[in-house]
Amino acid sequence: MRDDHLPEITDEQMTDRLAKTREYTLMILRSTPTTFSAESGAIIWEHGRRNMALRADGMLAIVCPVTDGGEVAGIGIFDASLADVRQIMDRDPAIQAGVLRYEMHPVRGFPSDHLP
Repeated sequence: MRDDHLPEITDEQMTDRLAKTREYTLMILRSTPTTFSAESGAIIWEHGRRNMALRADGMLAIVCPVTDGGEVAGIGIFDASLADVRQIMDRDPAIQAGVLRYEMHPVRGFPSDHLP
C-alpha cells in the first residue's frame, strides 16, 4: 500500500485535533492454559455477554476479540480510569475463573473515533 493517496494534514490541523484528545484505558486480554479448553466455553460465553452489557452501557467503547488463538485474546478501550477498569475486570467471570488475564495501559484517543 502506498501513501501517495493520503490527504495532506497541516500542522494547524494536527494541533487542533491533538488538543481534543481524551484519556481512555486500553485493556489487553491474554490467554491462559485453560482459555481454549472445552470446559471454558461457558465462562467465555458469559464474559462475552458481560462485554456486550459494558458496550451497551457506553463504558466499553471498543471491544475486539483476537481470533488467531494466540496469547493475546482480545483488546478493549474503556471510557473509564485505570482504577475503574481494574474493578470492572476483576469482576469479569473469565478473570475470576483464571480463564483469561489482563493488563491495562492509559492511552489518549480522539472522541468519536470508531470502527468503520
